[in-house]
Amino acid sequence: MHIPTRHGVGPSCVTLPAGPWPTVLDFLVERMPNISREAWTARLRSQSVLNAEGQPVLLTQPYTPHMRVFYYRHIEDEPQLPEQARILFEDDHLLVSDKPHFMPVTAAGQYVQQSLHVQLRNLTGCDDLVPLHRIDRETAGLVLLSKRPANRDAYHALFRQQLIHKTYHAIAPFRAELTWPRTHTSRLVAGEPFFRMQEVPGDANSETRISLLRTDGSRALYQLEPVSGKRHQLRVHMLSLGLALEGDLLYPELLRTPDAPEDFSQVLQLLAQRIAFTDPVTGAGRVFESQRSLHF
Repeated sequence: MHIPTRHGVGPSCVTLPAGPWPTVLDFLVERMPNISREAWTARLRSQSVLNAEGQPVLLTQPYTPHMRVFYYRHIEDEPQLPEQARILFEDDHLLVSDKPHFMPVTAAGQYVQQSLHVQLRNLTGCDDLVPLHRIDRETAGLVLLSKRPANRDAYHALFRQQLIHKTYHAIAPFRAELTWPRTHTSRLVAGEPFFRMQEVPGDANSETRISLLRTDGSRALYQLEPVSGKRHQLRVHMLSLGLALEGDLLYPELLRTPDAPEDFSQVLQLLAQRIAFTDPVTGAGRVFESQRSLHF
């Protein structure tokens, strides 16, 4: 049975293992201790925990191994972000959003209802809406989302085959000794801590084309065109050239951990500014440009 979304949030599923728990509630409390017993009790009473048939799990439901249980992620006192999701374009198949800084594309960490995905599901009423790609939470700009499962793979194929041309703008220091344009390639792997990337010797798995748009002599506005799509690729490639992006709290030094309080005054100067491709469903040429700009 299809378990529907609630308030834009799709269900999470857990299959109950063999074990000694008297009730489903006891299992949930022990295995997910970040959610209090009182919170799980409230969820069960509000019929927000379901079985595989879509029926509410009772507060006194006996524990049954191999039973599948569905629940909806919810953050108590979820922080509010400075801006809300914005729709730039929408047709029967595709939605394009102009994401603000600080907003995760999908529910993560302390953000669920504030995530781009959940906000847009609530705005459109389209439960089948899913992101076709992601950009960093700290990065602003264009994100493509698919509205229909039937043609989703056709859009994903554009990314797999590198048939989508993405252009970013970034602000970083100016180095007069560097020549432009240039192409930077390297091998990127997860570093320490795990959410940071690093360049290592070996065959290149990432490529970025970089151009200088303008400079005031000390700072510069750059155009970045990623050929590959590795995590934090643009940040690390610019850093390797001695051009750490303004407002970056992860590179070159870790200045903020993922669970630290937000500082909305520290804005990463990186913008997914333009995206161009041939729509695989309609055959139309698509070019979208962000309505946002960086502070140069």
